[in-house]
Amino acid sequence: MGFFIETLLGGLMTGTLYALIALGFVLIYKASGVFNFAQGALVLFAALAMARFSEWFPAWLGFESKVLANVLAFGVAMLVMVAVAWLVEHLVLGKLVNQEGITLLMATLGIAYFLDGFGQTLFGSDIYKIDVGLPKDPIFLFENTFQGGVLVSKEDLYAAAIAAALVAALSLFFQKTATGRALRAVADDHQAAQSIGIPLARIWVIVWSVAGFVALVAGMIWGSKLGVQFSLSLVALKALPVVILGGLTSVPGAIIGGLIIGVGEKLSEVYIGPMLGGGIEIWFAYVLALVFLLVRPQGLFGEKIIDRV
Repeated sequence: MGFFIETLLGGLMTGTLYALIALGFVLIYKASGVFNFAQGALVLFAALAMARFSEWFPAWLGFESKVLANVLAFGVAMLVMVAVAWLVEHLVLGKLVNQEGITLLMATLGIAYFLDGFGQTLFGSDIYKIDVGLPKDPIFLFENTFQGGVLVSKEDLYAAAIAAALVAALSLFFQKTATGRALRAVADDHQAAQSIGIPLARIWVIVWSVAGFVALVAGMIWGSKLGVQFSLSLVALKALPVVILGGLTSVPGAIIGGLIIGVGEKLSEVYIGPMLGGGIEIWFAYVLALVFLLVRPQGLFGEKIIDRV
């Protein structure tokens, strides 16, 4: 039982990180109707910026404080992501208003490949380290309940807490603030939102900036765990099955979907993987997403679209 709980907790903590990345997809889709394939590239670009600035600032400014370097690096990386958001809206999305969905999809693919290449040209293509002070030592929980206790990684625990806090803050932002309500209005009907004075350009810059912030936090956490490398954008794409499972327009769906995928892939790898030769954790999420596309294509919490003729 203790091993099962250990695996379950590991899946939940991984699931919160998936949910955090999936929120970037959901935010942009809700506000613009664009399925943003560039979210993985945003995570990689943000993580590269954070890693390199935290290395460069002590040398440039002549101090040795790692905490100060990380704070400055995070702030400047956030400004970079806002600049990226403004450029995406001004140079790409602003030119493609009312275009076909496939056009917007191809535009985000182009943005993804550009950010992947430009990020490595600008910041380098080696494996970089982000050290934000998350503890690496494991801890044992429930030692009095289960023999030997439950082994939990402190780093995963802190990362999950950060991700959960950010997910909760974004949910409140959408529900309780005027900007959040404007974002939801734009998501429901672009033309109706424009008719009551909501500027689409400003809304899209805001939503891409928020998605950039989410990408920066996700990249910082994953970069701390795995190192900042090209494969980070592929890890971020694990959020695709999450949004398919939860629903493209649902913030709660992204959260629930992330937890289901995180727990499901951990449990399946541990309990089913040995029977199939292992590797189930790599494809479990995508197979589950395929099943949902066949059975419930709108996802668990997505809106069902009914066309009447």
